[in-house]
Amino acid sequence: MRIAPIALLLTALVPVIATPASAAGDAEHGTALFRACAVCHSLKPDQNMTGPSLAGVWERKAGNVASFDRYSRALKSSDVVWDEKTLDEWLKSPQSLVPQNTMMFGGIPDTQQRADLIAFLKAESEGRAAPAAMGSGFQDLKKLGADRLVQAIQYCRDTYRVTTADGKTSDFWEANLRFKTDSSTTGPVTGKPVMMPAGMMGDRASVFFASPEEISTFIKHQC
Repeated sequence: MRIAPIALLLTALVPVIATPASAAGDAEHGTALFRACAVCHSLKPDQNMTGPSLAGVWERKAGNVASFDRYSRALKSSDVVWDEKTLDEWLKSPQSLVPQNTMMFGGIPDTQQRADLIAFLKAESEGRAAPAAMGSGFQDLKKLGADRLVQAIQYCRDTYRVTTADGKTSDFWEANLRFKTDSSTTGPVTGKPVMMPAGMMGDRASVFFASPEEISTFIKHQC
């Protein structure tokens, strides 16, 4: 008996139609993958970092965290709602989904890794994520010791001299010392900036203030 060509074609297509477009995600594996994302995104509501908090991201409109002020115009004006499809497209190529957005991330080419990360984000939004994955990556600057608490900063020609509460003074070439602000709940106490080391050689550091107004008043020009 001869089988019509159309019947052969339908028979060949059945496995393709029955196969999901992507493999099922493993939320537990996605927990480990999220550690790379945690450098820029927290999982605590309104605790924003370089990027917005991803707490409750599932089925949320893109560019819609009210406490985050650094969304690109392209993302804010998009009609994207975060679900399995849109997150997969975004994680694969942010610029393809929303051209001219400012996300500094090239994308994840591996389909399974994207599926695992999406499964984790969904589980986190639904309160099912492993507790160990919920850390924000923030360090509480209010709880640092005397070796980090800045008492005085002197500036002379091209050098900053930073004295900490333990009595130690460290000299930094002006290009190697950065001044930053952290107004979050884990930021420094008002009027009590802290210094965090940076770089492998110990010749770089960042001083965190509670507000920008403190910076100019705290630094004294003195040789």
